[in-house]
Amino acid sequence: MTKIITHIEALEKARNYCAYQERCQQEVIEKLKSFQLTKDEMDYVLLLLIQGNYLNEERFARAYASGKFRIKKWGKRKIAFHLGSKGLTKKCIELGLSEIDNDEYFETLNQLVSSKLETTQEPNPYKKKSKIYSYLYGRGYESNLINEIFQDKFED
Repeated sequence: MTKIITHIEALEKARNYCAYQERCQQEVIEKLKSFQLTKDEMDYVLLLLIQGNYLNEERFARAYASGKFRIKKWGKRKIAFHLGSKGLTKKCIELGLSEIDNDEYFETLNQLVSSKLETTQEPNPYKKKSKIYSYLYGRGYESNLINEIFQDKFED
């Protein structure tokens, strides 16, 4: 049996939820649904969170993109996909991706290729190249950038 709370209590819980880390509207809506609020109460709480600057989609997109790139070393394709799955607009996604420095992005990709070259235990150079390509593409890096780095690393 779930406890039903008032919209004022829900607002306080939502403020704490948003203050802990950046959240997108979709995450906050899911949290508010768990409080069993009416649609009007949820809209009111969301409005207050936005007005109080607890909830900001652009700020969330920037924090998410820079965090996933710097910590998990994800590529832009994967970051954009995940931001889109969280219900963010194309504008917010582009703003988030703009937080990633292109030189740092290329350098990170280069480091991933070098690291994977050392650890991949494949004697056949074509299979090795294919495995590394699949790994990088799965991490969300663009195929044209992968191919550009491969031209430097692999001499076919």
